Amino acid sequence: MQKDKKFSIKKTDKKTLENWYRLMVLGRRLDEKAPNYLKQALGWSYHAPYAGHDGIQLAIGQAFEANKDFLFPYYRDMLTVLSAGLTAEEIILNGISKAADPASGGRHMSNHFAKPEINIQNVSSCTGNHTLHAVGTARAIKLSGKKAVSISSQGESSVSEGYVYEAITGADKEQLPVIFVFQDNGYGISVPKKDQTANRKVANNFSGFKNLRIIHCNGKDVFDSMNAMDEAKKFVLETGNPVILQANCVRIGSHSNSDAHELYRDEFERNYVKEYDPLSKFRRLLLRYDRFSEDELLAIEDDAKQIVKQAHKVAISSPDPSPDSIFDFVSPEPYQPVKFPLGLHQEKEGTKIKFITALNETLKAEFRLNPETYLYGQDIANKDKGGIFNVSKGMQKEFGKKRVFNAPIAEDFIVGTANGMSRFNDKMRIVVEGAEFADYFWPAMEQLVESSHDYWRSNGKFAPNVTIRLASGGYIGGGLYHSQNIEATLTTFPGIRVVYPSYADDAAGLLRTSIRSKGVTLFLEPKALYNDPKAEAIVPDDFEVPFGKARIRREGTALTILTYGNTTPMCVEVADKLAKELGKEIEVIDLRSLLPLDTESIIQSVKKTNKVLIVHEDKVFSGFGGEVAAQIADIAFEFLDAPIKRVGATFTPVGFNRILENAILPNTQKIEQASKDLLDY
Repeated sequence: MQKDKKFSIKKTDKKTLENWYRLMVLGRRLDEKAPNYLKQALGWSYHAPYAGHDGIQLAIGQAFEANKDFLFPYYRDMLTVLSAGLTAEEIILNGISKAADPASGGRHMSNHFAKPEINIQNVSSCTGNHTLHAVGTARAIKLSGKKAVSISSQGESSVSEGYVYEAITGADKEQLPVIFVFQDNGYGISVPKKDQTANRKVANNFSGFKNLRIIHCNGKDVFDSMNAMDEAKKFVLETGNPVILQANCVRIGSHSNSDAHELYRDEFERNYVKEYDPLSKFRRLLLRYDRFSEDELLAIEDDAKQIVKQAHKVAISSPDPSPDSIFDFVSPEPYQPVKFPLGLHQEKEGTKIKFITALNETLKAEFRLNPETYLYGQDIANKDKGGIFNVSKGMQKEFGKKRVFNAPIAEDFIVGTANGMSRFNDKMRIVVEGAEFADYFWPAMEQLVESSHDYWRSNGKFAPNVTIRLASGGYIGGGLYHSQNIEATLTTFPGIRVVYPSYADDAAGLLRTSIRSKGVTLFLEPKALYNDPKAEAIVPDDFEVPFGKARIRREGTALTILTYGNTTPMCVEVADKLAKELGKEIEVIDLRSLLPLDTESIIQSVKKTNKVLIVHEDKVFSGFGGEVAAQIADIAFEFLDAPIKRVGATFTPVGFNRILENAILPNTQKIEQASKDLLDY
C-alpha cells in the first residue's frame, strides 16, 4: 500500500464523510428490509445480504465514474451500486421485480442490480462469468485510447471457475485497464474457503502473472478500502496494467434468504462476525475523533429511514411487468437489406468465385465500411496466414494488428470478451472465430448461453453485436472434433440467429447482414465447400441476404427437398439427375437461415408438391430436421400425400476413416434413394 494514504478519519473532509455514512446507513436499511418483502409475499425472493462487505463496496462505488468507467457488479453488491449511483427506489424496484426496474424490468433475479445508462452493467447469475465481459470492455477502452477502467466485482469463490482464470490471464497478457475486486468473506454458500483454494488468499494464486499487480486490503474498513481502490485505479490508469484487489470481509448473515448459516457456522463464529460489523466500526470512529456528534449521526440515520420509506411507497405502487411483454426484446431487429431485400439476384454474367473467396472479400468490405469492426480468434492473424482455412488471409496486413489479432486457445474467453467489447459502444461490431472447428465450440457454450439472453434479460438495453464464425461439418476426413455438426443444439436458444449458407453468394450476403445487424449471429460455414467448384457463384457487389428467408435453388412440383449447408449441392445434383431420368421436377429449397426459419416458404412449397424430404448433414435423430418436420405436420398435414422423410447422418459420431465417414454421412446415393421412395409413394 502507499505510504502517503489519501483517506483517513482525520484527513477526509466532513462533507465526504457525511456522504459515505449516509450511503452506508441507507444501504444497510435496504439490506435489512429486503427479507421483509419475501415474508410478505411481495417479492425479493432472492436476496444475498452484503453486511460485512461495507467498506470495499462503498469504495468500489466511489471509485467508479458514471458514464466513463464500466462496472460489473455481482449479486451481493447492493451497497456498491448504491454508492455508484443507483437510488433507493431503483434498488427496491429491482428487489420486487417491477416493470420500472432499471436492471431488467423484472425479468432477471432480484438482487441483480444494474443501470446500463450509466455503465453499471447487467450481469447474470452464472457466478464470475462477467469477469470475461469486464476484460472485453477493458480491451475496447484500451483500443479507444480513453482514460477509464473496467471493474469486475465478485466473491472469492467464483475465482474457482475456469473462465475467471481465462479472463485474468487474458488481461495480464494484453495489459488491459481492469480492476478485479475479490470480496472474500470466507465462504461459497456453505463451502469454506479451505475447500476452494490452497492459498489462504485466493488472489495469491495469480502472483506469478507478469503484468498483474495484487493489492490486499481490509474490506471491513472504509479507509483501507478507499485507499486500496484509489491506489488500484491510479495504477491502472498510469500503467494500463490490470490489478487484483482482494478485500478481506466477513459475511454477517447467511449466504442468501434460502440459506441457513446456523447449519454450518457455530454460535461463536456468528457472534464473532457481528463484532466486526463495518458500519458500527465506522460510526464509532466518527464519534471518537469528534468528526460528528451523536445528534448529527442520528439525523443522518433518520433521513435514511425516510428515504427508504418514500422509496418503498413509490416502488410498491409501481406497475408489474405485463405478461404480454414476454416476446419483447428476445432478439434485436436485424439489419434489413436494401439493395437485395429478398436475398436474390439475377446475375447471369460475371465470374464465379469460391465460397472462401466470398467470405474473405465480404469481411474486407465490411471492415472498410465500419472502422469499428474487429476480428479475432485462434490462429487467424499470423503473417500471411488467416486461420486454419485461410478465410481471413490478408486482413491483418490491410487493417492492422489492433483490428485483426490472434486469441489464445480459450473459446470461452474469445466469446466472452467479444460480449464485453461490444458493450463499449453500439457502433462496434465484433467478428470472432468461435473455435477453429465448430466441434471445439463447446467450451464457449457458457458464454453463448449468456449472450443469448442479454437483450431479453436487460429489457432491451444491451445486445452483444457479435458474429461468431464456425467452420462446420464433415466430408473432409476430419473425424471427432473436426467433422461434427452442432446446429441442432444452437437453434434451441432464443435470442440468437443461426445461418448456414451453401453457396458463395449466400455466404457473402448472410455474412454482410450478420455483421451489420445488432445481436448475436452464429455463422456456420460448411468447410468442405470452401474451395469446392459446386459452391461457386457470381456474387454481386454489396450482396445482402435477409435472415429468415429461404431460397428456391431449383423449381419443381413433384417433391420438395428442404436442405442447407453441405447437402444442398448434393440435393440439386440429385434433382437434376431425376428430372432427366424420370421426367419429374423436384423443388430444392435452401433454408440458409435456420433461426429464424422461413416457415412460410416451406409451407408454400409443401402445398405445391405435397411431398417432403428433409436432408441435412447432421444426425437424423434429434437433428434440426425434426423441428422442420414437426412444423410441417402441425401446419400443413392435410396437404401431405406421403409421410415426411428425412435423410441425415447415422446416430453415431463421425469417424475419421473415409470408409466410416461415407457410411455415416448422407450422400447423393442416399438422397436419390429417399427421393425415389417418396416419388413412388
